[in-house]
Amino acid sequence: MIQRIQTLFLLLVLPVNIGFAFTPMFSHAMLDPSGWLSNGLITALLFSMALSLYAMVLFRNRVYQMRWVKRAMLFQLIALGMNIGIFFTVGRLGMNLLTEVYSVGLIVAGLLFQYLALHFIDKDEKLVRSMDRIR
Repeated sequence: MIQRIQTLFLLLVLPVNIGFAFTPMFSHAMLDPSGWLSNGLITALLFSMALSLYAMVLFRNRVYQMRWVKRAMLFQLIALGMNIGIFFTVGRLGMNLLTEVYSVGLIVAGLLFQYLALHFIDKDEKLVRSMDRIR
């Protein structure tokens, strides 16, 4: 399980998403008076992390693993959309928003890690199929 590179990429999603909780953008999301934005962002990130962990243990069935990584990517995209919405509502564009850009970059990095995991899972699946054709 750990020998495969996609497991490492799925594992890297966890610290990136947890690290987002310590950024200024997360603090801006928590200031939402209605609470739906902060709850939605937290829920999307938690589902993305949980589905990435679940996909990591499905290493024996690559087709299901790809499905679950795609679902995790969907939740990561939802979190990214909410994060970009918060970014544009913060205002005061300029150099003051550099830390907020890094916050958005963490979500994008999580999405990139999930994409790379999906790519390498697909690569493994194609390799196994080609070996089955040879037999």
